[in-house]
Amino acid sequence: MRNDHRFNKKFILGITLVSAMGGLLFGYDWVVIGGAKPFYERFFDITQSANLQGWAMSSALIGCLLGASLSGWLSDRFGRKLPLIFAALLFTVSALGTGAVNHFAPFIVFRVLGGLGIGIASAISPMYIAEISPAPMRGRLVAVNQLTIVIGILAAQIINYLIAQKVPTGASDEFIARSWNGQTGWRWMFWAETVPAAAFFILAFLIPESPRFLAKSGRNEASQKILEKIGGTEYAQTVEKDIAESLKDASHKIDWKALKAKKIRPILLIGIVLAVFQQWCGINVIFNYAEEVFTSAGYSVSDMLLNIVITGSVNLVFTLVAMRMIDSWGRRKLMLLGSSGLALIYLFLGGSYFWQLQGLLILVLVVLAIAVYALTLAPVTWVVLSEIFPNRVRGAAMAIATTSLWIASFILTYTFPILNKALHASGTFWLYAGISVAGFLFILKKLPETKGKSLEEIEKNILK
Repeated sequence: MRNDHRFNKKFILGITLVSAMGGLLFGYDWVVIGGAKPFYERFFDITQSANLQGWAMSSALIGCLLGASLSGWLSDRFGRKLPLIFAALLFTVSALGTGAVNHFAPFIVFRVLGGLGIGIASAISPMYIAEISPAPMRGRLVAVNQLTIVIGILAAQIINYLIAQKVPTGASDEFIARSWNGQTGWRWMFWAETVPAAAFFILAFLIPESPRFLAKSGRNEASQKILEKIGGTEYAQTVEKDIAESLKDASHKIDWKALKAKKIRPILLIGIVLAVFQQWCGINVIFNYAEEVFTSAGYSVSDMLLNIVITGSVNLVFTLVAMRMIDSWGRRKLMLLGSSGLALIYLFLGGSYFWQLQGLLILVLVVLAIAVYALTLAPVTWVVLSEIFPNRVRGAAMAIATTSLWIASFILTYTFPILNKALHASGTFWLYAGISVAGFLFILKKLPETKGKSLEEIEKNILK
């Protein structure tokens, strides 16, 4: 496909932005609970129960796993559009319900519903964008989904900071529970999500179905019309022919057995390993323990939310840089840069803890790690996952890879306190450095470059 082809960029960008709102809500819903944590814990009186505190923070993961595992069936049975509408509805109901409850049990139920939306959107949004994107633009467009995730994270951090009233130093649990923050403020942090969630729900009705799903379902005329709107008649005919070739002998039903085929297994393995590595590279531990990092750097508790906004801003800036680089540098180079860069940073970070070098040095290393991750592994993993799977099994394979990612996320979150106690902070970060080296070697040996190729060209090359 020629790079100078005249594409309908306004149309493509419009439907990309609507689909990527799933990423925005993913990011917001995932992070908003961190700012609300000091206040809802006092409201529900769970400050003395580590189990209930952990359950409140991690309950959304149950929904994420369920949503990701269902996404393959949903996308292959109903297409890409209807599951996105369903995810938008879940986000809306979760935001309204979580802020409205007065008891802990329904709070958990609504958090699980939000996680269900995250699981569905995290699999289907990037897949939908990949399937409507012309090859020369696909890397940047799929990276828009990661950009909106980062914007959602930053929006949650900023909104939490703006909503929360200043807490006096040394305030008791009872004081916080009775304060505006403890009674009402945390509710507004969740309710703020209803605005983008409702907008996503409405706008998702306006986007077209994926032309590749339509072709797979035998609706070739509808597929042709959408492709023509994307790139004109010549483009539509070329792509339609490639899609038809890739779908020969493919069933219109979900064929889970096809995933066991000799040629498919290695591709599925690459997807699973990359999804797990994106989590086990350890960066989410840094996000989860940002408070401790800033405290060690000499910041006061009252400045904590503002400092977390700073890390979110770094995350956003380097995601924007990644979008400029992903279609020129390519996926493989950025993945190799990210894995090697994190390995080096963790090596120094572990040494800093080992030699008890606290303060600004640790802060700089943490911000540098976030920058490297945002530039490389965070966006590129989602791009690669949306590209490498063949048309006939893409929904099911993407569901397996995304489910693996959320399982890995749960294991990472669960094991960090255990590792930290056994290996101390230095040994734990050195372990993550070792995982990053292993990821580097796997990418170097197994991951092909996919930039500039159509999904069908990637399929032909990777199935050789």
